Amino acid sequence: MRAIIHVDMDAFYASVEQRDNSSLKDKPVIVGGHAQRGVVLAASYEVRPFGVRSAMPMARALKLAPHAIVVPPRFSAYAEASEQVFAIFERYTPLVEPLSLDEAFLDVSASVGLFGAPADIARRIRAETTAELDLPASAGIAGVKFVAKIASDLAKPNGQREVRVEDTVAFLAALPLSRLWGVGPKTQEELNRAGLNTIGDVATCDVSWLETSLGSRGRHLWELARGEDPREVVPDRLAKSVGAEDTFEEDLTSLDLLRSHVHSQALRVGRRLRRAGIQGRVVQLKLKFSDFRVMTRRTTLHSPTDDGQAVYRAALELLQRAHSGRPVRLTGVSVESFDALAAQQLGLFSAQPRSTKLNATLDRIADRFGSKAVTTADLAPSRAEATGTSRSDGPDR
Repeated sequence: MRAIIHVDMDAFYASVEQRDNSSLKDKPVIVGGHAQRGVVLAASYEVRPFGVRSAMPMARALKLAPHAIVVPPRFSAYAEASEQVFAIFERYTPLVEPLSLDEAFLDVSASVGLFGAPADIARRIRAETTAELDLPASAGIAGVKFVAKIASDLAKPNGQREVRVEDTVAFLAALPLSRLWGVGPKTQEELNRAGLNTIGDVATCDVSWLETSLGSRGRHLWELARGEDPREVVPDRLAKSVGAEDTFEEDLTSLDLLRSHVHSQALRVGRRLRRAGIQGRVVQLKLKFSDFRVMTRRTTLHSPTDDGQAVYRAALELLQRAHSGRPVRLTGVSVESFDALAAQQLGLFSAQPRSTKLNATLDRIADRFGSKAVTTADLAPSRAEATGTSRSDGPDR
């Protein structure tokens, strides 16, 4: 029987700021940028009772909570904390699927013999993130990913909730339709008109009617409502692609700024590839413009790589060809078409490639002193942090 844990760090950016600045402890903190044009990147739990939420325009947030303390984002600090958090996850299972910097699915089915029941493992992980990193986390435990995610949401802040397999249908039944993955406002309105208001209503609905009304999505929603979610937890080494992307607080048009973000993303992808022991042949660049249209461009390398600089060079060529001066709100770099990392056959007078030695050295430095201990000139904090971004490092599917 599968045991899935969804761990989600609580108000991650704000919690890091409160940890690193004692004067912010227990204060209403908003992590965000420009008071008029920016958005809320994170809101501490002290400010949430006033209605402030992530992704809310800063202007509205400050009207709701004029007494809030606004701090600018420090993405290098969040990336550093994220690596430490994921290192704790990996103590308990190699099956860790990152969704973003601050949340992941863990399959602990094979870990119970070593570490105890799934709920005990979740408690240990949360205790260690608190004791070692001074960062709170919430967790959901279930037999499937969908239910584990809902359980962790309902456990916030700083709690955990377990949904036993036999209780899954009853747990879901009373929840609103908005909790179903894939149900947006339009779909919810259509279901409401048909008299369906809860997940339980969908679970007991005639599936053929759902398929007629919603197409293939109808059966998918019906299965989720019944707690059926066969998706596996897919770590980087088994994912179809490994990627990193940044959503900008303000749209960017400067090729120099876009280049810096793409460089950072490529280096992050390279490090994740090496940690997973895989190399990829195909590099993809993703651009989302201010009108939310998405463009992707791909290129195939001559040989597979896990070198972030090689990924960057390929992505930069794609960026230079795709850049037209249109405002960009997101960039992403991903690598796919994987080969397992195998020992290279060296000739009699061959040496290990310089990039391999350099990357191994940089990885050791990062493991000991943090991911930002050594970086390239264009990724200096003043550049990256002046443009305000939110990051997602989950594998692309």
